[in-house]
Amino acid sequence: MAKGKVQRRARKILGEKPVALVWCEIHKPIPAPPKDVHRAAGRGRLKSRHHWLWYAGAVVFFFVVVPMILLDSLSRRLDQRLSGRSRDGQTGQPCPPDTQRSGRGRSRERDRGQDPTNGVFDGDWNLTAGQLLLRWYGYSPNPKRLVMLARDRICVAASPRRRLSPTKADDFRTVTEFTLDQARIDGEAGQPRGYATFRLAFADGSWLELGRLGEPEDADHFLRTVSG
Repeated sequence: MAKGKVQRRARKILGEKPVALVWCEIHKPIPAPPKDVHRAAGRGRLKSRHHWLWYAGAVVFFFVVVPMILLDSLSRRLDQRLSGRSRDGQTGQPCPPDTQRSGRGRSRERDRGQDPTNGVFDGDWNLTAGQLLLRWYGYSPNPKRLVMLARDRICVAASPRRRLSPTKADDFRTVTEFTLDQARIDGEAGQPRGYATFRLAFADGSWLELGRLGEPEDADHFLRTVSG
């Protein structure tokens, strides 16, 4: 559960003890907005910034691991040719052309049937949820947001740090807030831990789905509160 410093910071921001709070984030990749909409919103980031260790790992992978894999593959092909087991280096029969075409057709059908918004929001970039989504990483490079419920409003806060501990972070600040006639939270209690989600639903009909709820006790209390 969020520790005392988080609770104290929340009380300071809200001016009262929060009814409920939970750390959460957009649990799916943000879909690509139209270029003109993205430009009008200031071309903000649509992905979180990685820690420097991630970039170091990527460099090691591409310049050390990948060459080793390629060399190993080349060595195996040469061994196969020399041993005469497979003159062409084949390890299996290729798919018949008809099968390949059929597979591509099914893939295209899946792509056409896929939700272009990825289930993240309602799909209208000009409404409240879409505009909030466009600025999500402008508030903080970290994807986590603290949603706090007060008696008369919903407050969304973020920490300026790239990495944070949800139980200890006490430097978060408000990035946006809504009165209860501007927004509401839709959620169900008793959802499986690790898969629980809720929606910020706005008065203009737009909505934004959030998941990866932090701290089970906070998440359970939050969902019980909004579903009651």
